[in-house]
Order: sequence, then structure tokens, then C-alpha cells
Amino acid sequence: MAYTALARKHRSRTFDQVVGQSPIAKTLKAAIDSDRVHHAYLFTGTRGVGKTSMARIFANELNNPDYKDDIAAAIFAGQDTDVIEIDAASNTGVDHTRELIANSAYRPMRGRYKVYIIDEVHMLSMQAFNALLKTMEEPPEHVKFILCTTESHKVPATIQSRCQRFDFRNIPVGSIAEHLKSLVESEGFQADDELVFTLARLGNGSMRDALSLLDRLLASGEKKLTTTLLEELLGLPDRDLLSALIDAIADGDPKAVLQSTGTLMNKGISGEQLLGSLLERFRDLMVLGSCGQDTDLVDLSDEARKTEYERARRFDAPGVVHMIALCESVQRAIKSSPAPRALLDACMVRLAMTEKIADVAAFVASGGNTLKKA
Repeated sequence: MAYTALARKHRSRTFDQVVGQSPIAKTLKAAIDSDRVHHAYLFTGTRGVGKTSMARIFANELNNPDYKDDIAAAIFAGQDTDVIEIDAASNTGVDHTRELIANSAYRPMRGRYKVYIIDEVHMLSMQAFNALLKTMEEPPEHVKFILCTTESHKVPATIQSRCQRFDFRNIPVGSIAEHLKSLVESEGFQADDELVFTLARLGNGSMRDALSLLDRLLASGEKKLTTTLLEELLGLPDRDLLSALIDAIADGDPKAVLQSTGTLMNKGISGEQLLGSLLERFRDLMVLGSCGQDTDLVDLSDEARKTEYERARRFDAPGVVHMIALCESVQRAIKSSPAPRALLDACMVRLAMTEKIADVAAFVASGGNTLKKA
């Protein structure tokens, strides 16, 4: 059998299975239970957060209350006669929309409703929106619309005003990590806790993106999935080497900092990648140092959390804030610089000298009182 991507193989089939969107799931379920289903819905949010899955689940609950397997299979495959899925990115023209409207006059063949799921609805032309608007103003009682979009600001206000809008939030890292862990086990693999959290963070709130990364790891053929394997596949900086670099910065040792930077660069890491990784690590150190080890504002495994908390105690908050600002500034400048390595090395030396620069600034601000007291 052909391989099925994890995002498709483990797609949610019930409201309870949708990860990170429970308020929306509860509201839609309650609407069905109380028979207060609106004629049109607008699902908006970034990619991979469950908009299309929720639309299919909603359609299945509406038209398949007895949970018949053949009907459910057709709906979730996008092949049901009463649940019509349209990719607006491929069908932007008014002619296709008019055909849709004309067909909506016919009653559903076996379900209670004829449900139209229009994905990436913002891609429709203005003429197509205008054609759709008339039907949405006075829809047949047997028709329901579910419009999905990643760019709600491109959907005309006249369309939005006729929809119940649901904003799908980015899925929390912890929720993605928990789901990934269960999938890894169900697929017969093992994974380090730190790897699972790293994949969840790289997903940037998108379950689909995180699952795509996990798919790449599973394709490696390794039964034991590690952060080292992920770093090799994605070209990410080695976490241990990055930790050594941060420790050298904490020690205020420019020589060790430059040597660690050179080691990372020799492994094929770009300056932008290195600075981006440092920004994430410094942010974690800042939060841990300010809020304590048990804060839920950082997403780390228990072991990594303890290690990073001890590392955070080596820095003061103003120093880390300065380091974050410096890395972000140099990361932008390095893209157009004719001498990116020089900028990077200068940045690293400055990071190592942050504490000394702060001492000099404090000395100047005090008017030399620090020296006089000594």
C-alpha cells in the first residue's frame, strides 16, 4: 500500500480529537445538539491548525448522526455527494461559483443538508464573491456554507457579516508535543522528550507543520529518534555546541566564543541560523531567570528545563535583554552585508563582553564613584 502522510493518516475524525481548538469544538457541538446551526460559518487561522478538519467533522456530525462508516469515509475523503469541497485557489472564477449556486437549489441526496466547504475562500475573485453573496443572503434551508481562510482580511465584509466567525488559534507547543508523543508510540518508534518538544516548537503553532517534520524523521529509518538526527536533517545548530557557546559568553571569554562559533560554522550552519537559534535560547534564559524554573512560558522537557534554569542564573536580566536586541539587529544586518562573517564574529565578541561593557557604563554613569569607593 502507498504510504500515507501522518497529517492525513491521523487526521481528527471527531470534535474530541481536534487538538488545541476545544472552545470551537464545544460551541459547534452545542449548536448541533440545540438545533441552532447557522447557515454560514467562517473558519479563520494560520495553516495547519485544524480548519478543514473541523469543517469535515462538523459536516459529518450534521449529515451522519448515526455515524455510518461509508458516509463518514466519503465525507473525510472529500468525495461525499452532499458535502462538496471546493478549493478556491483553483476555482477563483465567477462561472464556477455560479455553477455552485445553481446546484445548491437541489436538495441533498441522503443527508439532511447540502454542505459547501470552500477552502482558501479569500482567493475568490470579487465577481465570484458577489455571486456567492446573493445565495448567502437568502440561502435555501437545506444549504450550509463553511468558508475556510488563512487571510480573513481579504474576505469582503459583506461576506463576513453573514457568517458566524471562529478564529482558530495557534496550537500550544505543549499540546502539539503531547500529540506527537502519542503518534510516535503508535507508529512503533521511540523519541527523546527533547526531540518532541523541539519538533513542537518548530511547528510554530501548526500541527500539520510539526507532523511534516516528524514524517521526515520517520523516513530516515531510525527506530530511535533523537535531536541529533533532527539537527542533521534540517541543518540546525548542534544543541550541545550551542550550549557551549552560551557558556563561553557567560564566562566572558571572547577566545572560547570565537572558537565555538567557528566550530558551528564549519558544520555548515549559516550566520542567520546561528543568531536565530541564539535568540530562542536567550529568550528562554530571560524568562527562566525572571519567572523561575516552573514557569509555563517556556516549552522544554523537564531535564532541559533544569539545565537551562541553572544556565539562566549566570546572566542578569538587563544583560540578556541586550543580547537579544544585539542578535536580532545583527541577524537583519547580516543579510545584506558584504562581510557577514566579520559582523557575526564582532557580534559574538560583543556578547562575550556584555558584562564588562555594562560595568563600564555603570562606572561612567556613577561619575567614577565606584572607583572612589574602592
